[in-house]
Amino acid sequence: MATDRLMRLFTDETRVRAFAAVALGAKTPEEAARAAGLSAKETALALRKLREQGVVTDGEGGALAVAYEQFREYARAERPLADSRDTEDVVSGDASSGDAGSGDERTLRTFVREGRLVRLPAQWTRKKVVLKYIAEQTFEPGVEYPERNVDEKLRGWCDEGDVDHVTLRRYLVDLHHLSRSEGIYRRADAA
Repeated sequence: MATDRLMRLFTDETRVRAFAAVALGAKTPEEAARAAGLSAKETALALRKLREQGVVTDGEGGALAVAYEQFREYARAERPLADSRDTEDVVSGDASSGDAGSGDERTLRTFVREGRLVRLPAQWTRKKVVLKYIAEQTFEPGVEYPERNVDEKLRGWCDEGDVDHVTLRRYLVDLHHLSRSEGIYRRADAA
């Protein structure tokens, strides 16, 4: 995968420093070495590897340049097939069409990390995917939960995030992932 290649490329500090120097305007290996605080040999080796991977090129007049188009190509190559689904499917949030949930998985990787909600997506269809996931991971179907237990469980999702547990609880109820009656919450039985 292209991103794996890039990750390996940038695991070396000298390559990162040389790349940063070029990105910040170094036009020659000497300028890159000076800006990055590297020796001429370290810079030459780093630039050679960066050129081999196509992320640094010799631009106009032989000046070093970042190959931004290469990064765009890597991003396009990594785009899952789910992005090519019909617009209707994307707008309606129909995860059953296209390939099985790759868009949902990407959404979850973006907004949920290490069991924590980073933030809620702005796009409503993505927001519904994230909220459904939280409900399924947090509450057993058919089990009754007092409000304080619901709040406690949802606080765990909200630690260090942009969303508070009350907002999260309200969304879960509004979307019928949880039902509420007299201070008792219950997730609907799985179909």
